Amino acid sequence: MPDQTARRAQALLCLRLLLAGLIAAHGWARWISGGVVPFGGWLDGLGFPLGFWIAAGITLFEILGTPLLALGRWVSALCLVYCFIYTMGIALVHWPAGWFVVGLGRNGMEYSVLLIACLALLAYVHAPMRAAKEAEAEG
Repeated sequence: MPDQTARRAQALLCLRLLLAGLIAAHGWARWISGGVVPFGGWLDGLGFPLGFWIAAGITLFEILGTPLLALGRWVSALCLVYCFIYTMGIALVHWPAGWFVVGLGRNGMEYSVLLIACLALLAYVHAPMRAAKEAEAEG
């Protein structure tokens, strides 16, 4: 039976892989379905400059960043960028629709809040601990 530290490491690995898969599916679905151009047009309509390029950048980040996340590379930085992207999604899309994604509402923010919370916690766990590393190096 694995010890508690190994179990925590396995749980964090599963969470990281799950998040990478969910985010990759989001980016790939937009790419394959031709959703980048409409997304960019929608951003233009909201007044964002270069809406297509923002949409393309988000889509590519969702596609190209997720293998790095799955491999455990730059986890904190990637997670914080994803948190920003999905926080903007709440502000621009989901907040006005309320809390529930389905059932008592439609297109609400509950799923995005869960993603952001998981990503933020993963970023926290993987954050560099400079002070601890410096103390260890000196000791």
